[in-house]
Amino acid sequence: MTWGKELRRLGRALGFAARGLRYLMRTQPNARWHAAATVAVVVAGVAGRVNATEAALLALAVSMVWAAEAFNTALEALADRCTTQTDPLIAAAKDTAAAAVLVTALGAVAVGLAVLGPKLLRGWRVP
Repeated sequence: MTWGKELRRLGRALGFAARGLRYLMRTQPNARWHAAATVAVVVAGVAGRVNATEAALLALAVSMVWAAEAFNTALEALADRCTTQTDPLIAAAKDTAAAAVLVTALGAVAVGLAVLGPKLLRGWRVP
């Protein structure tokens, strides 16, 4: 495969991902909450002058929540496409996917408190 073809393929893949992210933001109210929380974490991280390891932990926690929300949204869209009737297995799948978002969000809060909490308690002073 030539570099040109590979770059075009990559460009198409990134385009599909961007389309998915736009769908997520447009259709999922919780994604908008995640966006606000992401901005708050970035602002707090800058204000708290987090080091590289702390920044990596915060970025990993935030990205895990976004990934869980995206998987949850994808599963819900597929499930809704499969049937409009109530199905206990589809309900269980949707509930479990939502639980995954909750678990990752709680984990992200724990990471945020562990990294940013001490800085907040010190009034953002750098040691």
